[in-house]
Parts: sequence; C-alpha cells; structure tokens
Amino acid sequence: MGLAAGAALGLYKFDTLKDNTYCRFAECCNERSIPADIKGLQQDLDEHLFGQHIVKQQLIPALEAHFKEKENSKKPLVISFHGTPGTGKNFVADKIAQRIYEKGSKSKFVRKYMGRGDFPLESDAHLYSARILKDAREAISACPRSLFIFDEVDKMPPMVFESLASLINYNALVDGVDSTQAIFIFLSNTAGVHISDKLGKLIKSGTLRDKTRLSDFEQILEKGAYNLDGGLKKTSLIESHLIDHFIPFLPLEKSHVYKCAQAEFAIWGKTPKDEVVERVVNDYITYDRVHGIFATSGCKKLGKKVAVEAMSPDL
Repeated sequence: MGLAAGAALGLYKFDTLKDNTYCRFAECCNERSIPADIKGLQQDLDEHLFGQHIVKQQLIPALEAHFKEKENSKKPLVISFHGTPGTGKNFVADKIAQRIYEKGSKSKFVRKYMGRGDFPLESDAHLYSARILKDAREAISACPRSLFIFDEVDKMPPMVFESLASLINYNALVDGVDSTQAIFIFLSNTAGVHISDKLGKLIKSGTLRDKTRLSDFEQILEKGAYNLDGGLKKTSLIESHLIDHFIPFLPLEKSHVYKCAQAEFAIWGKTPKDEVVERVVNDYITYDRVHGIFATSGCKKLGKKVAVEAMSPDL
C-alpha cells in the first residue's frame, strides 16, 4: 500500500511539475491547452450562425454534458452533422475545435479527414478502415481528449468506419485504449435534400421555421445516413446506435444569407448600406426549384463575392 501511494504521489508531483514548466510553453493534454470553453462556443454560434436553432439547442448541451461527466463517461461523444452545402457544418466544426483547444484546429489533438482526398477508392475501404482505427488509437493514447472530424462523409466509400465501432462502443477498452473522453464528428451532405423537403412541407402547413424541432428531422437523418451512399451506409455505427446525435442543418433562406453577407463585410471592416448588401445577395442567391425559398448553396461562396465588393473604391 505504501509503495502504491508513493508511486501515485510521485506521478502527481511529476505531472504538476510538467504542467508548470514544459507545458507552459508547449501544447499538452491538460486544461491549459484544452480549456473546453463551451460558453465561448455558444456565444460564437449565437453571434455568427444563422438559421440553425436546432443546432444550438442540441450541440451545446451535448458538449456540456460530455465535459462535465468526462471522468465517468461510458463512451466517446459521437455527433453527425447533416445538411445541404453552405448551411454551417464546417463553420461549427471549426468553432468547436477553436473553443475546445487553445490552438484550435491547429492543435495536435485535432485530426481532420476529407472525403475523397483521404479515402478516394472504394476498393481500399478496408485499408482506410484499419488506418482510421490505428490513427484514433494512437491519438487517444497520446491524449484521451482528442477530437476527430470527418468531412464529406457522403463522398467516402461505405464500410470505411467499420473498425471504428470497436473503439467507440459502450465501455470499450481496446488494447488498453480508453476512448470515452474523445469526440467524433461526422459532416455530410447526406439527407440534405430530405431536410429541405421536410422543412418546406412544415412551413407550408403553417409551422414557423423557428418552431421546428429535432424530432421533425432525426429519423430522416438516421435512415438517410444508413441507406444512402457514403461512409455511413449500412454501418454498424448506426446499427449499434453508437452515434449519439444526428443534427440537421436547415437550408438557409434569403434573410439568413443577408446576415451572412453583413458578417462577411464586417470581416473586411466594412458596413455598407442596406441596398449594397441587398444587391450582393440578389446577385448571388439562387433558390431551390421545389419550394422556391431555400438558397441552393447557402452561404458557401458568399465570402468571395463580398471580398470583391469590399475591395471596390466606391464602397
């Protein structure tokens, strides 16, 4: 007992010494380098994410609960973002990294993978699956509070995440690796059209956009992710109910794109007149053919359009 207590005390002193010396200048797996500023994230989303009330309602509590119970968590936090392009999926994922880690997306504890860029061949899905598991185990061994972001999941081959299921299952301990403090985020355009169709029908029936709820879309997302082409197709992650939250990013309307344009001008230090913003939005926006109210590309390419206008000497 005395030896065990002495060893524990020695380890504590070493960690304390490391935190106050080396880790003051280098990134470490501690609270200094991983402040997990969820309140700051909420402020970011309140100020800069437009038209996504469900995202804010679901994401912030999920992250708060994960960090609050990190010592007693039974599994890592697994979230799947779904929506058409330009609705804010990448923006939110980047903000999560920025607020959780001192170095943001550049943190060595953040791993990001891109659809076809990292996993181009369907015939090599088994190799990619083994690589993902190896990367995740190594990253979590180095820092249990690691973040993994998989972008363009709809462009990844099916079965690419099969080996990952063993690591993120409930109470899983794979070769001594405890993944319960980690976070996995999947970003996909899958079911984006289905989200738009559902929202359009709800609005047409008299439901206000801001009154829609997660329950209006969740089943659509889970079924779409499982049945449509992409990395989550027929995956055991869904079959075993390992994805904790399917979160819809609703298609944007003109009023939301207008706010995006104002935010982009603010980045350039510009506050143009309303008619200038209106012109930029009208020149940029195209609407979906079915409902005629949703911007087909959201705010995705708006930054470049605003940049050209912001550089104009007449502004």
